Amino acid sequence: MQYIENKTFDELAVGDTAELIRDLKTEDIKLLAILSGDTNPVHMDEEYVKSDMFQKVIAHGMWGGSLISTVLGTELPGPGTIYRNQSLSFRKPVSLGDRITVRVTVTKKQDIDHRITLACECVNQEGEVVIDGTAEVAAPTEKIRRPQTLLPEAHLHKTGAQHERLIAATEGLNPIPTAVVHPCDTLSLTGAMEAAKKGLIIPVLIGPKNKILAAAHEAECDIGNVEIIDVPHSHAAAEKAVEMVREGKTASIMKGKLHTDEIMEAVVHPTTGLKTERRISHVFVLDVPHYPKPLFITDAAINIYPDLVDKRDIVQNAIDLAHALGIEIPKAAILSAVETVYPKINSTVDAAALCKMSDRGQITGGLLDGPLAFDNAISKSAAEAKGISSIVAGNADILVAPDLEAGNMIAKQLIYLAGAESAGIVLGARVPIILTSRADGIFSRIASSALAQLYTHYIRQKKL
Repeated sequence: MQYIENKTFDELAVGDTAELIRDLKTEDIKLLAILSGDTNPVHMDEEYVKSDMFQKVIAHGMWGGSLISTVLGTELPGPGTIYRNQSLSFRKPVSLGDRITVRVTVTKKQDIDHRITLACECVNQEGEVVIDGTAEVAAPTEKIRRPQTLLPEAHLHKTGAQHERLIAATEGLNPIPTAVVHPCDTLSLTGAMEAAKKGLIIPVLIGPKNKILAAAHEAECDIGNVEIIDVPHSHAAAEKAVEMVREGKTASIMKGKLHTDEIMEAVVHPTTGLKTERRISHVFVLDVPHYPKPLFITDAAINIYPDLVDKRDIVQNAIDLAHALGIEIPKAAILSAVETVYPKINSTVDAAALCKMSDRGQITGGLLDGPLAFDNAISKSAAEAKGISSIVAGNADILVAPDLEAGNMIAKQLIYLAGAESAGIVLGARVPIILTSRADGIFSRIASSALAQLYTHYIRQKKL
């Protein structure tokens, strides 16, 4: 255990000194901005500073001032010190990557109030003084030695940042006509209309007209210019949506307030549905705090216990979606409970077979590895600790679950315990199906619409 200990007034002498060294990181600037509310663009905006006098992002002046306070409160005089006065001059800017040495030196002692005057300076790695000044403190009179408080780790994550980039990638693309199935509550109707406002879809609302209008009234949502197709119930709405796709009138389907089974029953109908030679599967695209890129999870909604042939299509669907999102060579981790092939665990055998199928060109466009346990798939340190040497391990774009139960639990745990933002889409049918949970918010529905738009334009371009 580490301790911090002070020097009392009687122990202090003129000339005593203490220092600390810190490197300025982006996180330092962001955390201070969060605490202070100071979002001056010279500290935050890389585009703005290109035309600024310094032409680079610089630290808040009081970042250095706070480090002086740190030395005074923890080193010299240390615990029990009370600030009385501080005077600082800011000589030069501190830029990202600068190494700052903060030094305080006792220059004067006064018996009145046990006052100590200290010279303060911050010097960069070039030996240039960036801040100097003086501080007056009331020094402690009693010896204090305490265990050093362990500070919590601070992780910076802007909620939905990955999905915002996803939506931004649709700029310039034409919206896709979309059959919105049974949008008879405020959430599903508002989600569809917000996606329309962002130019992602052109909605066609299918369901009981009186319920759709009631939802629009409750949500204070203007749907005056939107086509409404009146059908008696949710089953009929799903069938009508599929019919419109077959007639070429819409290019995607969006789930509203109905069960997934209802919409998928119409989609997979053997004669009137939208099946292709590819197995239909669902892909979650999650924006997970502390994971540096979108994380795809499949299949967590459609295929309950997929066999090896099903898994081949599930993997290929996810790889194709990753391509549509601009990921040139997506890395797919085939998950199991362990990272070695063990015949009594069928998912390990399937994982090994899928990897060999990729080697033989039966799965294309991505890199596969498996079996991999969840930790090895997303954590480089976990993979290294187990001696796994792999391009995929610790850096996966796609997590392929062994079955629906595992996939659904992984996705829901990341959403509800790790604060992940979700988007979801069904692939393998004639058109993409925007499939979100009835509990998902509007932002999730917008992001899912962006997935459908990007995928639709990708497939059209690929055919050309």
